Order: sequence, then structure tokens, then C-alpha cells
Amino acid sequence: MRRKRVVILGAGGRDFHNFNVFFRNNDEYEVVTFTASQIPGMGRRVYPPHLAGKLYPEGIPILPENSLEELIREMKVDIAVLSYSDLPYSQVGRILSRVLSAGASFMILGPSETMLKARKPVIAVTAVRTGAGKSSVSRKIAKILSSRGYRVVPVRHPMAYRGFEESAECFESVEELDKRGVTIEEREEYEHYISRGYKVCSGIDYEEVLRLAEKDADVILWDGGNNDWPFVKPDYYITVADALRPGQEVGSFPGEVNVRLADLVIINKVDHARREDVERIKRNVRSVNPKAKISLAVSSVMVEEPELIRGKRVAVVEDSPTVTHGEAPYGAGYVAALKYGAAEIVDPRQYAVGVIADMYKEYPHMSKVIPSTGYTREQVRDLEETLRRVPADVIVSGTPIDLSRLVKLDKPIVRVLYEVDIVEGPTLEEAVEEFLERGGV
Repeated sequence: MRRKRVVILGAGGRDFHNFNVFFRNNDEYEVVTFTASQIPGMGRRVYPPHLAGKLYPEGIPILPENSLEELIREMKVDIAVLSYSDLPYSQVGRILSRVLSAGASFMILGPSETMLKARKPVIAVTAVRTGAGKSSVSRKIAKILSSRGYRVVPVRHPMAYRGFEESAECFESVEELDKRGVTIEEREEYEHYISRGYKVCSGIDYEEVLRLAEKDADVILWDGGNNDWPFVKPDYYITVADALRPGQEVGSFPGEVNVRLADLVIINKVDHARREDVERIKRNVRSVNPKAKISLAVSSVMVEEPELIRGKRVAVVEDSPTVTHGEAPYGAGYVAALKYGAAEIVDPRQYAVGVIADMYKEYPHMSKVIPSTGYTREQVRDLEETLRRVPADVIVSGTPIDLSRLVKLDKPIVRVLYEVDIVEGPTLEEAVEEFLERGGV
């Protein structure tokens, strides 16, 4: 019988996981290519034979998604499998239409086919959209569990941007991040854990990642990126919604999936949102998941040297996924610049070079913030040169990393810190108690 020919549409994360758990050893299907989207410079690679398995002795090519229709026709593709996230429903529909009009069928693999079973209890933190404040919730949960004597190992959603040498890896020091040359986005997700004494694990093959994490863990903390649902079946499920982006909780993929699966929905940033928007989100959550508990939270921003901002011209850097495909107009850096009295937030667009200039063309909703895009050394240099050119007295960095380790400038960098606090509804301590009871810890 002829194997069905498949293209997997991805962005360097969910795509490889879906292949590993469903297609790799499945002789009913032949994956003829992956496509790459969202992440600049990630196309035209090869998923290598040692990961692809015995059915793919030459590996599998990875090609840009912008030529999807041509690929479907030339490769005689039967099925296109959507395997990336952080998408408004309008974009999902557009991808669906592109696939169908090119003559292929459309598939999405669901949680029951893609969630692995861990040997240790799992608490998962997901989001409705990138930039909702998931990481600050995850950090606080790790702190609560650690304070009670549990060994916590965060397992991060994959970011396969550097290549495919390591199918599973853990990091315990900033020096390891330097040595392995991780990208800025990886640093943004690892460094805040490492600086607080946690080992964090991720990779490409999540069976291997889980086994590594379980060696040192009493509890696995799934920290889901790109508002994807977990790769690991959780005992307790938290979803973070963004009060500044009402409607996304029932208007994004797979954000609504996360809301429907959640035990607890945290509506974050309510201190910066209109009350009617918060109430709208509550109604939307209850309409699709009436059993979920709902909490309201504030995201408090702070800096160690506010005098460097007050009365100064500043340039603001925000973590790239939040303000690019996450579609947020700004993040913690912009909030901090206003809070601490910047005289002016300089519009950086006319000073942008290379990939940073490209980001403004691709995501025109960005204006007075600079995305921390840096998946390659060349892109990091573009970021550095853009920051150097902007006529500002100081850089306000809303990305959760020490940016000064990566770029060298003739102006100071003020790092913004942020923490989440529940102001209404079940606390995170109460959520942890419920998780511990369910997980039998």
C-alpha cells in the first residue's frame, strides 16, 4: 500500500515533537518535508537521520513555508499537518485554505496523540498568547514547591534553533549557555530559572528530555512556550490569559485549547487593563470551561536603578516572540519606562538594520519597541548595531536576560524585573496544594 505523503508545518518545536511521537516509526505515512515559519533564518536545514529514524536514512528536508503550495504540488503531498502555535484563528483559516487549494488534506494532531506520560507528577503552565506572563507564574510555582522541600525541574517547550546535535539537554549555569551558544530566545526561557538555582531541561526528543529531568525531580514543571499545549500529560493545568488582549482566549490557536483544558485560568496584567475587558475575558473563559477556577493577577515591574531612566531618552527592548508573532504592542520594558519617568521613548524604526528592520516590515504593529531577535550571530550583531544607532541615553531591557552579556554598547542597559501577584481568586499556593493532592506527592 502506498504511504501517504506528509508535510509538517512547523517553527522549530511542536513540528519535531509531532514527528517523533506519531510519524517517526509509522509506515503508513512518509514525511517528505518540514516547513519553517515564525522564526527568521530557520529554513533550508535537514532533520538528521539519527533523529528521523530507520524510515528516513537521509533525513528530512526543512524548507520555508512561504513556498507551501508549490511544495504540496511538486512533492505530491497528501496531508499537511499544522504543528506550530500562537496563531489567531484567521491565520489558521488562511493556512487551511492554502493547503486545501493546493490539493492536500489538513490535519492537526491532538493532545491524546502527542502528550507523553511522565514518571513524576507534572504541573503545567501554558498561556493564551505569547507574552501573557506565563514565565512569572512558572517561577513563582517553582519557588513555592521548592520552599516546601520538593526538587523541581522545569521542562521547557523546545526551541530547536541551533541544530540537532543534542536530542535532550539540561542547563544549570549561565556559563553553560555561553559555552553552547544558545540563542537569545533560549536564554530568555532558561536564564531566569538558572539564576534562581534550578536546572532546566529541553531538547528535541521529549522522551529523552523527560528521562533526564526525572533523574533529579520530585516534580516536573512544564513551562509551555508559544502558547502550545503540553507535550507531557499534566496532573494540574494552569493557563495564563492577557487582560490587555481580550478575546484571544477564545480567538487564538491553541490558546482556546489551553483555556478549555485548564484547572485554573489566571487573567494577568489586570492593573493595566480596563475593567470591562477583564469581565469580558471572565465571561469567555466561563463560556468554554465553566469548571475552571479563575484568578486575577498583576504583573509588577521593577528596576534596580530607576534614576538611570528618570528624565532620560530611552530605547526599549522587549522579548521578540511577545512583540512579533505574539502581536503584543509592548511588554515589561515599555511599562517600566513609563513607570520610572522616562522623558522620551525613542521610536527606533528608522535606526533598525538587518533582521531587526525586517521584523518591523513583517510585524507593523510594533512601533516604539525593539524586538530581541537573535537566532544567529549575525542577527545578534544586527540587534547590537540597531541599539547603538538609536539616539537614546539608556537602553531599558524588558527581556528576562542579562542583555549586556551579548551586546556591547556605549550606553547603560537597565534590566527590568517582573513578578506576578494574585489579587483575586485562588492563590498559587492553593493551586500548588491541589496539584500535590492530585499528583500524590
